Amino acid sequence: MNDSERIVITGIGLASPNGNNLDEFRANLLAGVSGVEKYTIRHVGETLAGVCHFDPLKYQKRKDLRTGTRAGSIAVYTANEAVRDARLDWPGLDKTRVGVFLGITEHGNVETENEIHQLSQFNYDIKYWSHYHNPRTVANNPAGEVTINLGITGPHYTIGAACAAGNLGCIQGLQQLLLGEVDVALSGGVSESIHTFGIFASFKSQGALAEHADPTKASRPFDLKRNGIVIAEGGGVFVMERLSDAKRRDAKIYGEIAGYSVMSDATDFVLPNPERQAQCMQHAIRRAKLEPRDIHLVNTHATGTKMGDIQECQAIRTVFGPDCVNTYYNNTKGYIGHAMGAAGVLELAGNLPAFYDNIVHPAINVDELDPECALPNLVLNHPRRVDRVDTILNNSFGMVGINSVLVVRRYVP
Repeated sequence: MNDSERIVITGIGLASPNGNNLDEFRANLLAGVSGVEKYTIRHVGETLAGVCHFDPLKYQKRKDLRTGTRAGSIAVYTANEAVRDARLDWPGLDKTRVGVFLGITEHGNVETENEIHQLSQFNYDIKYWSHYHNPRTVANNPAGEVTINLGITGPHYTIGAACAAGNLGCIQGLQQLLLGEVDVALSGGVSESIHTFGIFASFKSQGALAEHADPTKASRPFDLKRNGIVIAEGGGVFVMERLSDAKRRDAKIYGEIAGYSVMSDATDFVLPNPERQAQCMQHAIRRAKLEPRDIHLVNTHATGTKMGDIQECQAIRTVFGPDCVNTYYNNTKGYIGHAMGAAGVLELAGNLPAFYDNIVHPAINVDELDPECALPNLVLNHPRRVDRVDTILNNSFGMVGINSVLVVRRYVP
């Protein structure tokens, strides 16, 4: 494979409940710092959520925040941070050769709920309906807001893929680079989910909304007493380039996309299918021209639901047999909750520094490991230094049976 066929990550921008840049996020993952807090939302009341506290005015004006969306604001912040981190010659860059590809879980629910609530204050007289409703709720909005903010005239769109969407944004960026459609891809995912009461109400009606007296301990994948999902907002954007272009400008390289897979369960709206999840992992590993034993770190998708965690562990056992003695497993949702469309890219970002420090951040809040979630080399509660991390496999699985897996390897010239 020549350098024009190798796709690398050269910039990272993120906003998470426990960090608004990679250094802060990584430090809090290693220190066990949670970003989950008490949260109150209309019709549901007091609950728990992962809330981002980035400064939206760093890259936008107050008018932009009034007329735009929360997902768009997260996208604008993280895209600008990624561009700065990549040290691109932005003024000199041909903006027709830049693309924006962002995964989302859903979009428009927040704005529609809020606008209906506001309309109710005027006895539902539609003359008070916001004329910003349509541009706020079109599905391409978050990516579109980035193009307006940064003056990007290349392609932009969002990829609706439920909780697998963050990985899908990266996969789309990779494919567009390989096709030669763009030279720079701003790829990743965003989520504004905590601002819609509907998602809280729906998970609550399913008995899948986490509860705990201590908010920081509510998100607890793999723990025997886990009781559901903590909903989170957030976003992550990668600058992705062909290796030949990255080398030409002597860019810092965080990692190289080695393989990927997107597959469907085709079985149920909500319940995951471990056989299909296993197939998706296997396909991504084969595409990377690796064997399971070559994977050093698996970031699990596990959300803290009873059956979801168990079924993913079943899938992992199918793929990674007893000879995978150097494969370690961790989880990131215990720190930030489930950031939905942003989950995959945020979780991958938090693990990329392991290529250089060989430290695996742990799954936290596991007081008593569920025996059905036991995995060899599952890193729990305390970081673990390992001999080497050359390859990371990142799982993201979503509702209506959408599965995505990314394999990233440490860049070796």
